[in-house]
Amino acid sequence: MSPTTYPGLDALAGGLRLETSRLVLRQFVEADLDALATMYGDAETMRFMGTGIVANRQETWRAIGSMLGHWLLRGYGMWAVEERTTGSMVGRVGFIDPEGWPGFELGWMIDRSRWGRGYAPEAAAAALCFARDVLRKDRVISLIRPANAASIRVAEKIGARREGSLQLFEQEALVYASP
Repeated sequence: MSPTTYPGLDALAGGLRLETSRLVLRQFVEADLDALATMYGDAETMRFMGTGIVANRQETWRAIGSMLGHWLLRGYGMWAVEERTTGSMVGRVGFIDPEGWPGFELGWMIDRSRWGRGYAPEAAAAALCFARDVLRKDRVISLIRPANAASIRVAEKIGARREGSLQLFEQEALVYASP
């Protein structure tokens, strides 16, 4: 089997990048482990993510592998978010669409030390444009815990509107859809 038969291999190998005025969205690399482990190990950052449980360094390493595998299997996935001025990895943004997921989801997470700078809506808007223009997705959702006011604001800033709710990891998640 030729490696080119894998839908995401070219994007993974080529290091697909998006750039905004302040941010670079790029493929994860092993050097991102320390920064991402800090984020995944922070209870406040993880409060509304997944099951809400913090992850240790080894679990974070496996999460990076899973995000890279998503690119390989689907041809899209999560990008590491890097500040252009400092080169620091400050979060993740991109697509969540594993087998059995409720829909093609756009998700984001920014390091707590960078909250309030507008990085999440800036990165999410760039990813949404990619979903529309490159992936030709007609429907993009974001699943947000009801108490996560900051993420609700991000969704609204990129034009998403609430469509309802569903159960995700045995908790309510609001469904925001981008037209």
